[in-house]
Amino acid sequence: MKPNSILQYAALIFTFLFPAICPAQKKSADKEPRIVNIVNFIRDIEPREAHVTKDVLYQTVVKQIDLMNKYQLGGTFLLQYDALIDPRYQELLKTLDKSKFEIGAWWELPQQLIEKAGIKWRGKYSWDWHSDIGFSVGYTPQEREKIIDTYFADFRNIFGHYPKSVASWVIDGHSLAYMYDKYKIVASANCKDQVGTDGFTLWGGYWNQAYYPSRINAYMPAQKAGKQLPVPVFRMLGSDPVRQYADGRSVITLEPVYPKAGGNEQWINWFLQSFSSDPALGFNYTQAGQENSFTWENMHKGLEIQMPIIAKLRQEAKVRVETMSESGEWFKKTYKVTPATSFTVTKDLGDSDAQTIWYNSRYYRINLFWKNGNMTIRDIHFFNETIPDKYMKAVTTINQSFFYTLPVVDGFNWGTTANTAGLKLMTSADGTDKPLNGGKATFKNSGKDKVEISWPTGNGNFSIILREKMMTIVGKGQQNSNWFLDLNVEANAKTTVNNIENNQVNYLFDGHSYQLNVTKGSLEKPANGAIYRIKPEGQKLILKMSDQ
Repeated sequence: MKPNSILQYAALIFTFLFPAICPAQKKSADKEPRIVNIVNFIRDIEPREAHVTKDVLYQTVVKQIDLMNKYQLGGTFLLQYDALIDPRYQELLKTLDKSKFEIGAWWELPQQLIEKAGIKWRGKYSWDWHSDIGFSVGYTPQEREKIIDTYFADFRNIFGHYPKSVASWVIDGHSLAYMYDKYKIVASANCKDQVGTDGFTLWGGYWNQAYYPSRINAYMPAQKAGKQLPVPVFRMLGSDPVRQYADGRSVITLEPVYPKAGGNEQWINWFLQSFSSDPALGFNYTQAGQENSFTWENMHKGLEIQMPIIAKLRQEAKVRVETMSESGEWFKKTYKVTPATSFTVTKDLGDSDAQTIWYNSRYYRINLFWKNGNMTIRDIHFFNETIPDKYMKAVTTINQSFFYTLPVVDGFNWGTTANTAGLKLMTSADGTDKPLNGGKATFKNSGKDKVEISWPTGNGNFSIILREKMMTIVGKGQQNSNWFLDLNVEANAKTTVNNIENNQVNYLFDGHSYQLNVTKGSLEKPANGAIYRIKPEGQKLILKMSDQ
């Protein structure tokens, strides 16, 4: 277009000089989007702490809204049923800007909901946090459907529509499928991976990001579109990708109440910098926010640090701040099946030299970890859509629930906090086995499913390629070609390794058998006490990361 005025000409010059605000720059930033959901969920009572009154809980939500509005940040508020039926929360949340905020369901089950669904309440308080009382896994499938119908009907009567987003620490597959089939929810979320914390064990799942679950297992990613539930499940809480895994019972997350993590300015800056700037295949995701049970007194410091940083990153087009349902709709539009994604840390907190990458696909997850110049594969879990969760038909009768995938390498459960188990990249010289020592790894994404890692060592350079169904390790220019992977675990650790035969490792876990296949290279039982050794063939090693 030929400029026909001084103003038009000035506008063109401004566009060329300041491309950071142009649509082309924004489009580039969205190529591998970094998505933040600010999710605050609301309970009406907190029986564990006498000083946490209904008014304290309510005022916490008021303060959260004020802070988000201050920085023009939208988000999602999820209502437990006792809060849903409280007129104060109804009036407060109906005042929110619908273009920025979403109201959804928090799936813990208090007395009012259970009794209205025609079921006897077994809890000690009107909200009981135990797995067998306050969560869907404590009720039969038929009871779950009654509970869902009751909640969704009342939600619609209050807000004029059904909730699009439903989240909880744990949700069983039957409930999630029923919510989708009958009410067409578009997004869900469950707890980060952990072992035993608050009675919930979720271990080995799609690490962070989001996945389409199997129709019979809300925690297990599906492999085929026909077997999946088309509701993306996002992983909550923003786990520390370096430290959280080594102690699966700890809480090192973006939650603002934890002074060594989400309440610590140094940690927050490091986490959000890595989240927004380090290589991420496909997209990167984190959930900010906090349940009101922790109270404003305990969370405000962390939130007041986090919110302006998130707002600044959004202004710089480094992150997208969305509601859960917006992210769910984007995910469904973008992916027909669960994508391959990664979360990478190129520079650790403080003086630590640690680096890590979590890579996920619909077939497996893997974690590579570098520290003190050594590399360990801390974790590999396979996914299988045919394995139902434990609560598809059964109920838990204890204050615990368990969700697992298939462990191939389990550094936490097979090691200790101080000495995580794993497959270590080793070499042998003069009859001595020792870890290879190297420098900083670099990460490069390619296409929809490929991450290539380059790691320089004293024995030459290594190329590690992660793809949807395989991992390849290539030694380049090796001065000493005698390198291999050894699976080392803690003494007396109970692994899932069954036996080794025909270049495959056979595993058995919870009655399910599966295999790790070495398609290039060889397997053997070494004399140094390792569970097994994987050796390359012609400086190349290929592992099939699925038994399907």
